[in-house]
Amino acid sequence: MSEMYTLFSKMIGTLAVILIIAAFFGSSDIISKWMNKQNSRWKYAIFSGIIGGAFGIYGNIAGFDLRGAVISVRDIGPMLAGFLGGPVGGLIAGLIAGIHRLTMGGITAQACVVATCCIGLMCGFISKIKHESIIKPYRALIISTLMEAFHLCVVLIMVKPFETAFSIVTQIAVPFIVVNALGFVMMTSIMSYTERQRNIVLERNRLQSELEVANVIQHSLLPNITEEYPGRSELDVSASMEAAKEVGGDFYDVFFVDKDRIAFVIGDVSGKGIPAALFMANSKNTLQNAIRNNEKLSFAVEAANNTLCAGNEADMFVTIWVGILDLVSGELTYVCGGHNPPITVINGEAEYLKTKGGFVLAGLEGIAYKENSITLNKGDMVYLYTDGVTEATNNKLELFGEERLLKCFDNADSISSNELVKKVKESVDGFVDGQDQFDDMTMLCFRLK
Repeated sequence: MSEMYTLFSKMIGTLAVILIIAAFFGSSDIISKWMNKQNSRWKYAIFSGIIGGAFGIYGNIAGFDLRGAVISVRDIGPMLAGFLGGPVGGLIAGLIAGIHRLTMGGITAQACVVATCCIGLMCGFISKIKHESIIKPYRALIISTLMEAFHLCVVLIMVKPFETAFSIVTQIAVPFIVVNALGFVMMTSIMSYTERQRNIVLERNRLQSELEVANVIQHSLLPNITEEYPGRSELDVSASMEAAKEVGGDFYDVFFVDKDRIAFVIGDVSGKGIPAALFMANSKNTLQNAIRNNEKLSFAVEAANNTLCAGNEADMFVTIWVGILDLVSGELTYVCGGHNPPITVINGEAEYLKTKGGFVLAGLEGIAYKENSITLNKGDMVYLYTDGVTEATNNKLELFGEERLLKCFDNADSISSNELVKKVKESVDGFVDGQDQFDDMTMLCFRLK
């Protein structure tokens, strides 16, 4: 009993060291990158064989001598090499560990060489034919148990006299099979886990790169407001969009309906991320086409709503505010589809343009929208925004709100639209004081000069 206890403790101690080293190799990006660069399966098999052989040698050195038989966890190395590198890797590891065992001598030396090489080779073939069989823990346990039972059978066949071989096998069978089998299961579990984690990281990095590209594409879909665009001396226009995630559902649009009428649009799609961004692009194009194809703005919004409802399998919706400004008369015709009321600065006085708004777009087909109008004079301004501005939250869970937003318009008649947008953004940033942004924040401001 004391010999079996000593054998168990010795083998488990050796196994623990091998598992720690295996965990290091499994999680090492250097080895993974080197293998990917080589892009050669046979080089990977050789590398696996060398590592597995090194584990086998360490098992030999740390083994327990029992009447000329070295009892160890040597077989874990070749089994692991076969799992990773196929038959070639398993055979190389078996030869390395086996030859080293042969140099140590003893009654079971030759039998151990044959058994170790065969085990590495067999595990390699099993992994090549059906890799999933070894990945699953219970199957790995069955396979490794059979491999160690095979090893003991080889000892019984090759070692003479048979009585001596039988005596050794009966003494070591339980700890030999249990420790090696469980060790192999833990080894494959560690390797499989680290590989899954590495793949998750790689996939996350790939998605991050794609989201960054999507962010660039999304911003390219929005009009670039500069001194050259819209390019009319009667107008002072500025816009800003800041997504809560890499991509968002807010959008704005500025385009000419004809040479003297220009449309201003702002929208907020339900949801966040890529689905909202895709629906945003569809909503923006649909609304622009509808406005160009309908003389009356209310009919254009109704047509856009019907089109969005027809293809809305994701059950998303979008709030919009759209206005068409006649640069000759100063008349601003507008329609609200469930969106926040804009702020107007008329004759130096800032106030919310609160009119009865219509239903959101893509929510219900056949909705009629009401058209309203106001007249802008020289110096008058209209500020459009999404609810990410008024619903920005500080660390006390207070909302920025409509009152704070309106205070940003003190002396608004003396600053440009660009300066006003910056002023609002600075006020919101100061209010939230570094808190994460939970909603997209978009602004569009224009002044009739």
